[in-house]
Amino acid sequence: MIEPLLELSHRVAMQLKARRQTIAVGESAAGGLITAALLAVPGASAYCRGGLVVYTRNALLSLKAVDLAKLDSMRASTEAYARFEARTLRAHFETDWGLGETGAAGPTGNKYGDAAGHVCVAVAGPGLDAPAGTIGERSRTLETGSTDRLGNMQAFAAAALLLMAETLEGLPPPR
Repeated sequence: MIEPLLELSHRVAMQLKARRQTIAVGESAAGGLITAALLAVPGASAYCRGGLVVYTRNALLSLKAVDLAKLDSMRASTEAYARFEARTLRAHFETDWGLGETGAAGPTGNKYGDAAGHVCVAVAGPGLDAPAGTIGERSRTLETGSTDRLGNMQAFAAAALLLMAETLEGLPPPR
């Protein structure tokens, strides 16, 4: 399941290495595939600090950087939640970048009413059209229209890695 993700993870790895930046991943419905793909690239210890499968709210609450007031005001499987997850993992691991993913892999939807194949992914990091010296965020939603759990997990991981690659490639070159 990781092999199709390797091209995207190589793109992310090359950018992070060139910038001498680090990343942490928080994922739920992708089940660890995002982190596994990043770690499959040789030299991953230079840029990947870690990843967590944050499959439940309680798992997220166990992290030191969780802002409970903000968490209580949102539900999972939304872009706002994915951005929150990216910010939280970034702070928890003290990295330059955070990558978050939340969704419903299937074969059924989730308790919030989202259909199987629904995912939200987000990145949080330096710049990104934010005021100088602050952290910006980007997010997007994908609907695969599929109930295939494993296929959705792979599509979710690809969506997250693609967002990260596009974000890094869209930034000014490292100095």
